[in-house]
Amino acid sequence: SRVGDVHLMQRTAAGDRGAFETLYRTHHATVYRFARLMTGSTTIAEDIVQEVFLALMRDASRYDPARASLTTYLYGSARHHTRRRLLRDRFLVRLDDQADLCLPTASATAADDLIRQRDVQHLRRAIVRLPARYREVIVLCDLHDVSYADAAQALGCAIGTVRSRLHRARHLLADKLQRGLACVDTARRPVVKCEA
Repeated sequence: SRVGDVHLMQRTAAGDRGAFETLYRTHHATVYRFARLMTGSTTIAEDIVQEVFLALMRDASRYDPARASLTTYLYGSARHHTRRRLLRDRFLVRLDDQADLCLPTASATAADDLIRQRDVQHLRRAIVRLPARYREVIVLCDLHDVSYADAAQALGCAIGTVRSRLHRARHLLADKLQRGLACVDTARRPVVKCEA
């Protein structure tokens, strides 16, 4: 809960390690999933989770609950660390085989499962190839079900900007999927350009 997060942040700022551990257990999966979808890499996502929570522990006293919920604050921090990492690594990341898009499964056969897995991999590759400003809104709004207001707060922009980016992102994503750009398998674990 938001009130619980505020209390835990206050205790963390006062040096309470148990409070920080509770925050980490509660929120690390959300930060990891965001970073994983933004980069396509479990290794980079794990590094970003560490960076985000080290910064949270270090700067806990600066958190202002009046400005944003802790989840929104963490999305903003994860966005910052993800962009910095992608710029440092010159936009090239290795795509991991395991997808973590949470899409519903209603398949009845092994063949259906294989088709679904292939489709999820294609979608994940297409998302990673989107420019960062569009990838962020797709990941936040469509895959994490974050409200436009919270996405705007996390991204530091207006709600209208989130809406227009999301509209453009969906068109770009559909275009990439239709043209088959995301479907090219050059190797088992291909290296793709991941724009920052």
